[in-house]
Amino acid sequence: MVQLNRRKFLKTTFASLLGITILPTFSSETLSCTRLILPIPKKSHKKPKVAVIIDDIGNDPAPAFELLALCVPITFSVLPRRPFSQDLAMEIRQKGHEIMLHQPMEPIRRDISPGPGAIFVSSSVNEIVQTIEENLGQIPWATGVNNHMGSRFTSRRSKVRPALEVIKSHGLFFVDSVTSSKTVAYRTAKALRMHSTHRDLFLDHVPCVDSIKRQLKRLEQRALIKGHAIAIGHPFPETVSALKEHLGSYDPADSPLEYVYVSSLV
Repeated sequence: MVQLNRRKFLKTTFASLLGITILPTFSSETLSCTRLILPIPKKSHKKPKVAVIIDDIGNDPAPAFELLALCVPITFSVLPRRPFSQDLAMEIRQKGHEIMLHQPMEPIRRDISPGPGAIFVSSSVNEIVQTIEENLGQIPWATGVNNHMGSRFTSRRSKVRPALEVIKSHGLFFVDSVTSSKTVAYRTAKALRMHSTHRDLFLDHVPCVDSIKRQLKRLEQRALIKGHAIAIGHPFPETVSALKEHLGSYDPADSPLEYVYVSSLV
């Protein structure tokens, strides 16, 4: 009897530590058998998250102001050394939105210029470091960086690594725009233990309002499946119109999804 009570005490104590309830069961053989009832896991109340990055900010203020008026979290990626880069970055910051540096990098096509402040595969490590430092100096409110073009540059690990090391030294995150299937930028960033992620889809590869709205639905469907998704768009009139139509009535309390800044997903 003493041995039986001791076993019962140990079983009850062990179960209570694990949050397990012990209920008696009855059989034809004995009335002392027990069964364990495992606790029911709590359902997560976290909503799938969606982030939209708008690239190429700095040339025209109008699209940025229209998107700021939506009052929905949008991450603005600002090109360096453009006519309105600094003024728009300051305005976006004052409105409380997230800013990234849209770092120009060399594309595959040599007839296309990535613009001022670009880095190339022919750039030395010192040139890469100096260029990025100067670009960040123009946009001191940036919390992260993503690549502008860069299909050639992001395929060269020996060039990508020093660029990412500069970004990491400033405590910034990196988003691989995935302008090429050969990019090694995201993998390199992870190897450097950086806060990083990559885009899931482009919104406006086809600059048509209906097409962009379909892409927004695809983005949300992907988030519902994997828990989060990131899209990149551009300040085209069609993109602005599609976002205004799609997000104009967005209510975070009623939506099954949550629109967030991309920093929430790195």
